[in-house]
Amino acid sequence: MKIANNTVVSMTYTLTENDEKGNMVQEVEKDKPFVFLYGSGFLLPKFEENILGMEASTNYSFPLTSDIAYGPKRDDALMELDKKIFEIEGKIDENILFVGNDIPMQNDNGQTIMGKVLEISDEKVKMDFNHPLAGIDLFFKGEIVDVREATAEEIEHGHVHDPEGHDH
Repeated sequence: MKIANNTVVSMTYTLTENDEKGNMVQEVEKDKPFVFLYGSGFLLPKFEENILGMEASTNYSFPLTSDIAYGPKRDDALMELDKKIFEIEGKIDENILFVGNDIPMQNDNGQTIMGKVLEISDEKVKMDFNHPLAGIDLFFKGEIVDVREATAEEIEHGHVHDPEGHDH
Protein backbone atom coordinates (compact mmCIF):
# COMPACT_ATOMS: atom_id res chain seq x y z
CA MET A 1 0.00 0.00 0.00
CA LYS A 2 1.24 3.50 -0.85
CA ILE A 3 1.13 6.51 1.45
CA ALA A 4 -1.92 8.63 0.66
CA ASN A 5 -4.51 10.64 2.59
CA ASN A 6 -6.16 8.64 5.36
CA THR A 7 -3.42 6.03 5.60
CA VAL A 8 -1.62 5.23 8.84
CA VAL A 9 2.14 5.48 8.41
CA SER A 10 4.77 3.94 10.71
CA MET A 11 8.26 5.27 10.13
CA THR A 12 11.74 5.66 11.53
CA TYR A 13 13.77 8.82 11.11
CA THR A 14 16.84 10.69 12.12
CA LEU A 15 16.43 14.47 12.18
CA THR A 16 19.61 16.51 11.98
CA GLU A 17 20.38 20.19 11.57
CA ASN A 18 21.42 21.42 8.11
CA ASP A 19 22.47 18.11 6.51
CA GLU A 20 23.07 14.43 7.20
CA LYS A 21 26.21 15.21 9.23
CA GLY A 22 24.62 17.99 11.30
CA ASN A 23 23.78 17.96 15.00
CA MET A 24 21.24 15.28 15.84
CA VAL A 25 17.90 16.74 16.90
CA GLN A 26 15.84 13.55 17.22
CA GLU A 27 15.98 9.86 16.38
CA VAL A 28 13.06 7.45 16.11
CA GLU A 29 13.98 3.78 15.76
CA LYS A 30 12.13 0.67 14.52
CA ASP A 31 11.29 -0.67 17.99
CA LYS A 32 9.20 2.48 18.63
CA PRO A 33 8.34 3.93 15.22
CA PHE A 34 6.60 7.25 14.71
CA VAL A 35 2.99 6.47 13.75
CA PHE A 36 0.62 9.08 12.31
CA LEU A 37 -2.46 9.61 10.18
CA TYR A 38 -1.29 10.95 6.83
CA GLY A 39 -3.10 14.10 5.72
CA SER A 40 -4.41 15.02 9.18
CA GLY A 41 -2.48 18.31 9.21
CA PHE A 42 -0.23 17.59 12.17
CA LEU A 43 3.05 17.37 10.23
CA LEU A 44 4.96 19.87 8.16
CA PRO A 45 3.25 20.01 4.74
CA LYS A 46 6.53 19.62 2.82
CA PHE A 47 7.46 16.61 4.99
CA GLU A 48 4.21 14.91 4.01
CA GLU A 49 4.68 15.93 0.38
CA ASN A 50 8.12 14.27 0.34
CA ILE A 51 6.83 10.88 1.53
CA LEU A 52 3.59 10.81 -0.48
CA GLY A 53 3.33 7.61 -2.53
CA MET A 54 6.06 5.73 -0.64
CA GLU A 55 5.54 2.12 0.47
CA ALA A 56 6.75 0.02 3.42
CA SER A 57 10.50 -0.72 3.32
CA THR A 58 11.22 2.47 1.37
CA ASN A 59 14.24 4.42 2.57
CA TYR A 60 14.12 8.19 2.25
CA SER A 61 16.26 11.23 2.89
CA PHE A 62 15.52 14.87 2.16
CA PRO A 63 16.24 18.37 3.43
CA LEU A 64 13.69 20.95 4.48
CA THR A 65 14.96 24.51 4.46
CA SER A 66 14.00 26.65 7.44
CA ASP A 67 11.61 28.76 5.37
CA ILE A 68 9.45 25.70 4.56
CA ALA A 69 10.01 23.94 7.89
CA TYR A 70 9.36 26.18 10.91
CA GLY A 71 10.18 29.51 9.29
CA PRO A 72 12.77 32.09 10.27
CA LYS A 73 13.31 33.22 13.83
CA ARG A 74 10.96 36.14 14.38
CA ASP A 75 11.82 39.15 16.52
CA ASP A 76 8.14 39.58 17.39
CA ALA A 77 8.26 36.20 19.16
CA LEU A 78 10.71 37.64 21.71
CA MET A 79 8.81 39.20 24.59
CA GLU A 80 9.49 40.91 27.87
CA LEU A 81 6.91 39.97 30.47
CA ASP A 82 6.31 41.29 33.96
CA LYS A 83 8.00 39.00 36.44
CA LYS A 84 4.90 39.22 38.65
CA ILE A 85 2.89 36.99 36.27
CA PHE A 86 5.11 34.11 37.38
CA GLU A 87 4.19 34.55 41.05
CA ILE A 88 2.12 31.93 42.82
CA GLU A 89 0.78 33.13 46.16
CA GLY A 90 3.24 36.03 46.08
CA LYS A 91 6.33 33.89 45.42
CA ILE A 92 8.30 32.93 42.34
CA ASP A 93 9.08 29.24 41.98
CA GLU A 94 12.75 29.19 41.02
CA ASN A 95 12.39 25.52 40.06
CA ILE A 96 10.31 26.74 37.13
CA LEU A 97 11.56 30.24 36.38
CA PHE A 98 15.22 29.99 35.37
CA VAL A 99 17.22 30.87 32.26
CA GLY A 100 17.00 28.13 29.63
CA ASN A 101 13.78 26.60 30.92
CA ASP A 102 10.82 26.03 28.60
CA ILE A 103 7.59 27.13 30.23
CA PRO A 104 4.05 26.56 28.93
CA MET A 105 2.22 29.88 28.67
CA GLN A 106 -1.15 30.96 27.31
CA ASN A 107 -1.59 33.45 24.50
CA ASP A 108 -4.45 35.94 24.20
CA ASN A 109 -6.62 33.25 22.59
CA GLY A 110 -6.12 30.82 25.48
CA GLN A 111 -3.85 28.53 23.45
CA THR A 112 -0.88 26.95 25.20
CA ILE A 113 2.46 27.95 23.70
CA MET A 114 5.95 27.11 24.88
CA GLY A 115 8.39 29.87 25.70
CA LYS A 116 12.08 29.65 26.56
CA VAL A 117 13.34 31.89 29.37
CA LEU A 118 16.23 33.98 27.99
CA GLU A 119 16.84 36.56 30.73
CA ILE A 120 15.51 37.37 34.18
CA SER A 121 15.83 40.80 35.79
CA ASP A 122 14.32 42.22 38.96
CA GLU A 123 11.05 43.12 37.23
CA LYS A 124 11.05 41.49 33.77
CA VAL A 125 11.43 38.08 32.15
CA LYS A 126 12.55 37.92 28.52
CA MET A 127 11.14 34.89 26.69
CA ASP A 128 11.45 33.42 23.22
CA PHE A 129 8.24 31.99 21.73
CA ASN A 130 9.82 30.94 18.42
CA HIS A 131 9.59 27.24 17.60
CA PRO A 132 12.84 25.61 18.82
CA LEU A 133 13.70 24.68 15.21
CA ALA A 134 12.84 28.07 13.69
CA GLY A 135 15.65 29.41 11.53
CA ILE A 136 17.28 25.98 11.16
CA ASP A 137 17.52 23.95 7.96
CA LEU A 138 16.51 20.33 8.67
CA PHE A 139 17.52 16.98 7.20
CA PHE A 140 15.40 13.83 7.55
CA LYS A 141 16.61 10.30 6.85
CA GLY A 142 14.70 7.13 7.62
CA GLU A 143 12.52 4.26 6.50
CA ILE A 144 8.82 3.74 5.97
CA VAL A 145 8.11 0.73 8.21
CA ASP A 146 4.43 0.16 7.48
CA VAL A 147 1.47 1.72 5.67
CA ARG A 148 -2.12 0.66 6.31
CA GLU A 149 -5.58 1.99 5.66
CA ALA A 150 -6.92 4.11 8.53
CA THR A 151 -10.09 2.97 10.26
CA ALA A 152 -13.26 5.04 9.96
CA GLU A 153 -12.88 5.99 13.62
CA GLU A 154 -9.27 7.16 13.12
CA ILE A 155 -10.33 9.29 10.16
CA GLU A 156 -13.24 10.76 12.12
CA HIS A 157 -11.03 11.56 15.13
CA GLY A 158 -8.08 12.76 13.03
CA HIS A 159 -5.46 10.59 14.75
CA VAL A 160 -4.21 7.01 15.05
CA HIS A 161 -5.62 4.66 17.66
CA ASP A 162 -3.41 2.02 19.18
CA PRO A 163 -4.56 -1.62 19.25
CA GLU A 164 -5.91 -1.28 22.81
CA GLY A 165 -8.19 1.60 21.83
CA HIS A 166 -7.78 5.21 22.91
CA ASP A 167 -8.67 7.84 25.45
CA HIS A 168 -10.06 11.31 24.77
